[in-house]
Amino acid sequence: MTLNVQDSGRECWESSPCIDMHDPSSITSLPCHPAKSMCLETERGSGRHDHLQPVSVAHSPGPSPETPDVPSLRAEFFQVNLDAWYPRYLACLRHFLEEGQHTVAVQSLAAFVNIRLPYQRLPEPVNHFAGPSNGSSHLSLRPYIQRLIVTGNDMPAVLEAFFGGDWLAGVGSIWKQERLNYLFTAKSSGWASTKSAYDILPDEQTPFLRPLRGPSEDELRMAESRWSEWLAMEDWMVGPRSPW
Repeated sequence: MTLNVQDSGRECWESSPCIDMHDPSSITSLPCHPAKSMCLETERGSGRHDHLQPVSVAHSPGPSPETPDVPSLRAEFFQVNLDAWYPRYLACLRHFLEEGQHTVAVQSLAAFVNIRLPYQRLPEPVNHFAGPSNGSSHLSLRPYIQRLIVTGNDMPAVLEAFFGGDWLAGVGSIWKQERLNYLFTAKSSGWASTKSAYDILPDEQTPFLRPLRGPSEDELRMAESRWSEWLAMEDWMVGPRSPW
């Protein structure tokens, strides 16, 4: 598996330098072992016509079939079974803590985009997954996904190295949410404010920003729809005043 690491050079926006994590001529790497479980994270839907079951909530959209190596998840755009989500999320977290963060591939990319892995966070490093009743289960994967997205490194191969072979059904919903959030942040503020929003203080600032990697037309249309809903919210055009 090859992880294409994106740098910050404008001349490389279309084709960035590749660090082959499994090619000895590029960098020595330990193999990544995909987890067999899956997980889903949810958000509350913003559409007026979302009719949800008691065990389901709405969440943000993801890429269409046009995105390489990522199948369509249209059916999952608006409903997630919470009963199925939590154990799968824990399985994704387990892979990251037990395997992903201990590979050279993940360690080198984390260093490149300036974010500490759990085992590097002193004075309380997290080296292993200790179960749902332990503090390790409360570690958030979202900052790592955000950093991969804003630096243009959220390729399927990279996400698999971090979170396992079933990352799409696991952290895929978080990935979709954060891609939309990145579009919204860029639209509502300038470069400096956008970068600041993704900095982790005191010393894990985002080293550079890249345009959203490979957005599909469906993804952009969904973002436009959600943005329009937010503009309506700003004008109190909600509930009985909603234009939809």
